[in-house]
Order: sequence, then C-alpha cells, then structure tokens
Amino acid sequence: MTPEPNAHADVASYAPAGRSLRAWQIGTVVLLFSGYAACYFCRADLAVATPLLKAELGQHGMTPESAQNLIGTITSLGVFAYAIGKLFLTGLGDYWGGKPNFLIGMGGACVFTLLFALGGAIPVFTIAWIGNRLTQSIAWAGLIKVSSRWFDYRSYGTIIGILSISYLVGDAAGRQSMGMLISRGHGWRSLFFYAAVVVAITFVASAWSLRESRAQAGFGEAQANPMNLHANSEGRKISVAALIGPLLRSPAFLLVCFLSLGCTVIRETFNSWLPTYLKDQVGFSAGSAGQLSAIFPAVGAVSVLLTGWLSDRLGLNGRALIMFIGLAATVVALLALSLYSGHSPSLLPLAAIAAVAFCLLGPYSYLGGAFALDFGGKQAGAVSSGLIDGVGYIGGSLAGAGASLVSNAYGWEGVFVVLAAFSAVASVSAGWLLAMNRRAVTAVAVHE
Repeated sequence: MTPEPNAHADVASYAPAGRSLRAWQIGTVVLLFSGYAACYFCRADLAVATPLLKAELGQHGMTPESAQNLIGTITSLGVFAYAIGKLFLTGLGDYWGGKPNFLIGMGGACVFTLLFALGGAIPVFTIAWIGNRLTQSIAWAGLIKVSSRWFDYRSYGTIIGILSISYLVGDAAGRQSMGMLISRGHGWRSLFFYAAVVVAITFVASAWSLRESRAQAGFGEAQANPMNLHANSEGRKISVAALIGPLLRSPAFLLVCFLSLGCTVIRETFNSWLPTYLKDQVGFSAGSAGQLSAIFPAVGAVSVLLTGWLSDRLGLNGRALIMFIGLAATVVALLALSLYSGHSPSLLPLAAIAAVAFCLLGPYSYLGGAFALDFGGKQAGAVSSGLIDGVGYIGGSLAGAGASLVSNAYGWEGVFVVLAAFSAVASVSAGWLLAMNRRAVTAVAVHE
C-alpha cells in the first residue's frame, strides 16, 4: 500500500483563520451524527406504536392476528421501498454530492411522518410509511459520501463506527422517550408528531452548517484507500456503468452484499417486532416494552464503537475476522432466545437480546460503512454503500410480514430459530470473505 500523506500538511496554507481542520471535522461529525440519529425517531415510532395501533384496529373489528399481519405488511412495504431507494437512488450522491442526499432523507422523514400522524385510514398509513422509508433511503449514502471527503481512509473504521452508532443512539433514544410518552397516557399520534419535530430541528442545523467536503471548507483533500476499486479514476467524471461495473465484477464486494442481506433480516426483525414480542410474549406493558426495546440499539452502540476501533488496529483483515466471530456468536444467542417460552416479565430474554445486539450490530455496521468506502473510495462511496444496503434491505423486507406470519404459526421461538439459520449462513460467508481478503493482501504484498 502506498504511504499515507500527512492529512494536516496543507492546513496552514488552506485553513480559514481561527478554525483548525480538527474543529471542522468534529463539527461535521456532530451534524451527521445528530441528523441521522433524528431520522431513526421517524422509524422507531411505528414499532413502538404497534401495540397501540393493534388495539385501535381491534376496536374497529380486526382480530389481533389480522391487525399484526396488516402492520407487518405495511412494515415490509416500507423496507422494500427503502431497498429500492438504496439500489437506485443513493448513487445520485456521487454526482451531486452527499449533502443533498442527507437533507432529502431528513426532510422526507419529517414530511411523511407528519402525514402518517394526520392520516386516518390504512391507505394513508401505507403511503406515508413507504414515502418515509423511500426518502430516508438516501440519507446514509449521503453521510458516507460526506465522510469520505472529510476523513482519511486509515480512520474509516473509527469514524464510521462513531457515525454508525448514530442510528443506534437515535433508535434507543426514540424508543425510550416514546415509551415514556405512552406511559404518561399519550396516544400513538403523539409519537409521530414528536418524531417529526426532532428531525425538523436537525434538518435546519445541517442545511445551514454542513459542508460537502473539507476542500470546500478550505483544507486539503481527504485521502482514499489506495486499494479501492476506483483508485485510478478519482476526481474524474465517469459514467454510471463505469461507477458500478467494477463493484459488480468484484467477488468480494458481492459477498459483502450477501452478508448484508443475512444481517439485515435479523436486524430489521428486532427493530420492527421487539416491542410487540416483549409485550405479547414476555408480559411487559406497552410503555415498558417500548422503553425496554431500547436495549437492542443501546447495547449495539457499544459494540459498534468497540469493533470500529478494533478493526482499525487489526489491519485490512480485521473487519472480516470480527464479522466472522460476531455472527457465529449471534447464532448461539438467538438459539438461547428461542428456548424462552415464558409469559411473565423476566431478565432472561433481555439478556439474550443484549447478546444478539452486541454480537451482531458492531460487525453489521461495517457493511454499508467502512466496507463501502474500502471498495468505492471517494469516487463511488455513495453507490457502493447503496448497493450493499439495498441488497440487505431486499432481505430485510421479509422481516415485517415474514416474522408476523412465522410467529402466528410457530410462536416467537420459531422466529428466533429461523434467524439463527440466517446468522449461521452469514457466518460461513464471513469466513469466506476473510479467506479472500487474506489472499488479496498477500498478493499486494508480494507485488510490492
């Protein structure tokens, strides 16, 4: 690998008076972190509101099973729309910049969340949820694009790890605060209004203060991974085919996409159904279930920070190694969760849920983040992230209706057994990726 240029070498000649590169980078991280965290308030609201929506639909004559399947269908349609946006819209950030993507994601989340709250019929709920997820689909790729132009490649694991906990912190904070609102007697519509206000505040802050790149702020260009698939075309305008082609011809990149599919099925199942599981199966109240469901993203945030830091120190093979070990451990945790069949509040399922979060979410954060930048660099970081996440969310669309149907037929124990099978296949795939990475790194070393 080529030696890394000094990221601060030109600061003295380029930096605006009174502000260092480090200060600008910290400010950029704060804006990206808070904006994407706020988006997750506009995703957690439906999961937390599901027990209340089921009760309201029951008052209109629906059975609990039919109401759950209906909400599951809306959830799946939203995830599918999210996947389509990831696959076909995120690459726009590589042409018009990451900031527009980021702002569209936040703005769309706010508008469609308000529409959901104001709607009074299933068709409006469905349209609003699809619109919410579709517009949000491009926000993460925008964040990745901006990050690639503010930070050097040797810090990708740490920086993307920090930014990756934004969605976990946002998810956890949203679930906690919304659960508190329910406990204080607020209805489900209040949760949606509250989420819309949170994301509107961060939208205004980013629109005013966020800069597309550190060069735009007057500093030298960030350094991309010299092994990325677009290293020879950095800084040049290229066609869509030239942007996507090298990615689709890379076996390692396709394997990362497959890993994303398996991991996203597990993550989206927990995101969508954890409050319902804790209420219906474990026996907590609706408010407590909403608050306790924050365990999943909260523990995941710790995992993301730890594994992001560790991967930068383990070198080029570190991410694949951590993913292999983490997914294998996730199988064990999911099987342990499947053994619980009680119907009264207990710490045992909460401990198993925390273990799944710790073993899964740290490695998962690599896929559409650090791995995407490793493959796409600054030139194709947005489209690389979009393809990885898009394939993942195609699988994740199974989590809404699929988990509902399995739980109604075989209980929640059956759901966790199916998820354990997904994790086992993903773990084997991560082992394959690790072997491929080792061969590639050895080949580069011999060539040099």
